[in-house]
Formats: sequence, C-alpha cells, structure tokens
Amino acid sequence: MSAQDAGKGTEPSRATFQNLEDRAGAVATGDVSLDVILDVPVTLSLEVGRTRIPIRSLLQLNQGSVVELDRQAGEPLDVFANGTLVAHGEVVVVNEKFGIRLTDVVSPAERIRKLK
Repeated sequence: MSAQDAGKGTEPSRATFQNLEDRAGAVATGDVSLDVILDVPVTLSLEVGRTRIPIRSLLQLNQGSVVELDRQAGEPLDVFANGTLVAHGEVVVVNEKFGIRLTDVVSPAERIRKLK
C-alpha cells in the first residue's frame, strides 16, 4: 500500500482508556494488583561506609592501600534498592559466598516519605 492510499477509505478509530476515577477507588482501598511490576528488575547495592578524599589522595591509591570509612567495625550496612535505603544488615557467608542478613527493614511508609 502506498503512502497516498494509506489515508483513503479508512476512518480513524477513537482511542479508549480506562477511567482513572475507577482505579483511584481501588488504590484507596488497597485492591491494587502488583502482578504488573513483580518482574521489573531492581538493583540492590550495599554500602559499608563512605569517605571524602581529595583527588590527589585518590590518585595515590594502589593495591594494598587502606581507605578509612565513616563507620565503626561491626556497624550494620545500608541496603539500597535503586538508590533508595530499604534496609540495614550484616555480612554473612553462605556456601563460601558473601550475603547479607537483614537486621532492620525500613517501613514502606518511611520509604514513601523519603521519596517526596
């Protein structure tokens, strides 16, 4: 079909959308299905601590260098999901691999409050 023939004899149809007011009631009552987002990948990252150093010191780092962090040994690590703090935990070893045992999970209400 050519570009000239594409517009002849075809009447465009009107797009239809779900009524948003109907969904607002479901959100208010908690009847929302999360099935749509359950397979969305999320990046988890763990933070042992932080420090600020000048570029001069950064360029002098080499194998065996020690960088002092802002946390004490034994303090819990922060667990982030896509950059948002979601929990605290401690490092564990399972089958010769590192893991993290969650010791405190940030409440959903607190996570939402921090997003605003």
